[in-house]
Amino acid sequence: MKFKEILIPELEEEVALTEKFLKRIPGDKLDWKPHTKSMTLRQLGSHLAEIPSWVSGTMETDEISMDDYKEPLDESVEVMVQKLRKNEKEAKASLQKEDSEYTEKEWRMLMGGKPIWVDKKYKVLRSVMNQLPHHRAQLGVYLRLLDQSVPATYGPSADEHS
Repeated sequence: MKFKEILIPELEEEVALTEKFLKRIPGDKLDWKPHTKSMTLRQLGSHLAEIPSWVSGTMETDEISMDDYKEPLDESVEVMVQKLRKNEKEAKASLQKEDSEYTEKEWRMLMGGKPIWVDKKYKVLRSVMNQLPHHRAQLGVYLRLLDQSVPATYGPSADEHS
């Protein structure tokens, strides 16, 4: 089985789950954060929407410089959901090109011209995919703290029993 045959269905599932969480963000609380060291809801939701674009970035390049990176700050939940779906579509198109020789290639993340992360592309892709449940769980805590319902993910939540 090719890596893309595993990753594309996983990406589809993770994006669908993430969309459910994003849609629960109260639009009037985008600048709220639970702690001074935490991201705001806007930052966290925008970050979640951006993550599938990292799949494309990994597949389409052999290295990326973080020197000019600017975190996305979407103006609304609707924009976050649109970007999430757009980035998913582009990620799936990039993954269609995958073959084992390609994903065994080295990929590098640079800062100030120095490597801060070097690994095989397939391992980078796995790490990128792990970012979705990681930050989605973080969003679940934010939602709970704001007394919003938390969607079911891999099983029921306290708010959804199915």
